[in-house]
Amino acid sequence: EVQLVESGGGLVQPGGSLRLSCAASGFTFSGYFMTWVRQAPGKGLEWVSTINSRGGSTTYADSVKGRFTISRDNAKKKLYLQMNSLKSEDTAVYYCATGYGLGTSRGQGTLVTVSS
Repeated sequence: EVQLVESGGGLVQPGGSLRLSCAASGFTFSGYFMTWVRQAPGKGLEWVSTINSRGGSTTYADSVKGRFTISRDNAKKKLYLQMNSLKSEDTAVYYCATGYGLGTSRGQGTLVTVSS
């Protein structure tokens, strides 16, 4: 059974940084593309970033490009999202997901609130 557990969310001021983590189990993590998606209050799911199975290729939504960095550690079965220069519009529940697009399996999410 695929299990994805996100952590690292919280309250941060505009311009601040956070690092999200996702611990994966129940599948061959190193064989999968992995993705971060988010859902802002009252809105639908939004794709944020995807990384290929080996970590050598990454893609980002225009809204986060240059501010967010996705990475992974296949030995630890972990996915990361480093978020810098956070804006109020980044406030959302962030989910890690298997695959690409909006993902196939998602975790329970971690809440990021950007507010002064």
